[in-house]
Amino acid sequence: MILWFTILQIAVAVAAGLFCIVAGLAGRRPSDYTVGSLAIVELLLIVQVVVAIVAPFVGNPPSGDLLEYWVYLVSAVMLPVGGVIWALMERSRWSTVILGVVALSVAIMAWRMHVIWTVQIA
Repeated sequence: MILWFTILQIAVAVAAGLFCIVAGLAGRRPSDYTVGSLAIVELLLIVQVVVAIVAPFVGNPPSGDLLEYWVYLVSAVMLPVGGVIWALMERSRWSTVILGVVALSVAIMAWRMHVIWTVQIA
């Protein structure tokens, strides 16, 4: 994994998470802004999938368990999709808060994926 890209992913996910939580606690329903912030998080995760496929071929193999990494990555990719579907089905302030929790969860998962890729010894 690429450290600067991981930091970018975490920063964007935390910003989106805090934005959605604050908006939800302020009584806002899901909007283009809150759903759009999760779309940006999802876009970065899709780029991460491409990076994870290409990285071993260019000399950056994982040092940890590859299966564990991919389970984290696939789960992280599915989280924003599920959160947005929930938010669009139940348009309440709490679904906006859920979008924030999803984004913060993705931030934690991105850091864990970086640790699996770089720190552990298989």
